[in-house]
Amino acid sequence: MEGQSMSLLGKMMAVIGISVVAGLIVHVRDPLDSILGGGYPELWRKAGLVGAPARAVACIFAGVSLLAMGWLYRLLFAPLELLRTPDEVGYIAEDGRSRAQAANEVRRRRKTGELPPVYPNGWYRVLDSHMLERGDVKNVTVLGEQVAVFRGTEGKAYVVDAYCPHLGANLAVGGRVVGQSIECPFHGWQFRGEDGKCVRIPYAEKVPEFAKVRCWRSMETNGQVLVWFHCDGEEPGWTVPEQGEITRGEWVYRGRTEHFINAHIEEIPENAADIAHLAHLHTPGIVSGVDLRYTNSKTWEFVRHDWKVQWEAESEPTKHCSQMLVKHALTVFGRHWPLLDMDVVARQVGPGVVFLLFDHSFLGRGVIMHCVTPVEPLLQCVSHTIFYQSNIPPLVPKFILRAECIQFERDVMIWNNKKYISKPLLVKEDSAIQKHRRWFSQFYSDNSPRLRYQHNTLDF
Repeated sequence: MEGQSMSLLGKMMAVIGISVVAGLIVHVRDPLDSILGGGYPELWRKAGLVGAPARAVACIFAGVSLLAMGWLYRLLFAPLELLRTPDEVGYIAEDGRSRAQAANEVRRRRKTGELPPVYPNGWYRVLDSHMLERGDVKNVTVLGEQVAVFRGTEGKAYVVDAYCPHLGANLAVGGRVVGQSIECPFHGWQFRGEDGKCVRIPYAEKVPEFAKVRCWRSMETNGQVLVWFHCDGEEPGWTVPEQGEITRGEWVYRGRTEHFINAHIEEIPENAADIAHLAHLHTPGIVSGVDLRYTNSKTWEFVRHDWKVQWEAESEPTKHCSQMLVKHALTVFGRHWPLLDMDVVARQVGPGVVFLLFDHSFLGRGVIMHCVTPVEPLLQCVSHTIFYQSNIPPLVPKFILRAECIQFERDVMIWNNKKYISKPLLVKEDSAIQKHRRWFSQFYSDNSPRLRYQHNTLDF
């Protein structure tokens, strides 16, 4: 509702602005009337160009004004959305190469190391709820599979395998929603979202009992559609908890970022237990950017972030959860600014979902939903979706999300170029890393898929 009201406000502002500008253009008085005493050249009068200079200036002014109003609206009210491509962040393009070329070269040459299984058991985000209106169908790649995500006419979201079992057409490419079912674009077969069973074949007298498409167990909470994966097909032993403030509309959507990481999924949450990296990688101020070659430049030394972090696993009945407690302080020109101190609780639920909870006496309360979803064995889609107090100006959560994005992209540069080391050389101050690996291992089973190389192909 909040997003719809903001969109309506923007449209109203645009209509009012255009109406005012149009009125000015129609009624504008040309200063040449006064300078020339109404004596335009006869040729101008015959060509209908009387008042043209003033109207031209008014049109230019109107265009600039509308652009400025649009920019101001996006800055103050519209959600922040930064969607990075797989080769946009974390690679160094040198010697005339494009970033895409640099990224492909790193992927080809990088050693992967001895990897854990590539798809842990758990819940994973597929997409955000606002991206799927009633009757919409989306094609998504998750866990190495193509799935069709659609919302039935009653409002429930469903996830099924994308390929029709009849002749293999992609249900999400040209398929349409019929009630609570999805219709294949090739022959019109209809599959029920609830269980994947085929309920109609337009040219057949009878639908075979065995005609069905695989249906993924899914849930929708906190403004996100999630799917459950277990290599042995086991039912979920836990779910992603509901954030009550989002459900009640007290916290509203203020934006999201999306990145693609070329690394094993475990590398990403392991950062929570890697306390030492914060002081080295994330101490330089966000004004120093994301390129690690320049973040420690003396130009930006006047802004520093200070971090105090503690990571711990939870016990039964929530042993699938862990917490990172973060205390952040900002120093500018050597002076501490207490107003910008912030405590953050990062609670990880399973392998793919993290709640970053903010609580500040002045800046308000909110959450960033940090979600890691495997696209392929060594390609992760990481999204940060922020929900914040509706009575706090949108500029505040948008700034928080942008700052988080800058810090995160520094990690991306590490992940995209590093090798996974199964037996790392650690000192006693790194003990939380081993604790995290033991905690994370609960999401693997004996049959969890692994990555293997065979004759220059991937078999997993």
